Amino acid sequence: MTAGDGTPTVGREAAPTENPGWTLPRLHIDVNGDWYDDDVEVTHPGILTNLRSNLRRDAQGYFIQTRVRIPVTVEDMAWVVTRIERRGEGLHAILNDGTETAIDPATLRFGAADVPYCAVKSGAFEARLSRAATYQLLALGEYDERTGRGTLRLGGREYELRRSV
Repeated sequence: MTAGDGTPTVGREAAPTENPGWTLPRLHIDVNGDWYDDDVEVTHPGILTNLRSNLRRDAQGYFIQTRVRIPVTVEDMAWVVTRIERRGEGLHAILNDGTETAIDPATLRFGAADVPYCAVKSGAFEARLSRAATYQLLALGEYDERTGRGTLRLGGREYELRRSV
């Protein structure tokens, strides 16, 4: 085969910029951690696994790195904690990709509208806790009506569960 200019293309893949009909996919992750490609939800387990395992973040934002950088718009966080529980003296979470991970309680924080977040994926990302996981977390804590202060006690330490101001 030859390219439009007559040069052989055997063994040569066309770069996306060489194909005028090719455009970058418009990838988006909604507030629930669901992936979309141009407003169509991605539901195929294999494709989701591939997208999630190749997701990266730097100063410019979230992206998938292939031969080209594909930006990913993220509504809130790419990862969602769907379940959180106490295991021994620690916290354990299940994420929206089905993986399980230990949670460092020191990374728990409450954001706008009192939505809790924590570090996941070895600290590389932050995750939003789902409504169910939020209730599970709050059930593990102790709330003092007198002071209005919530405390999570794990491993002999106390972690304040404080609402955003």
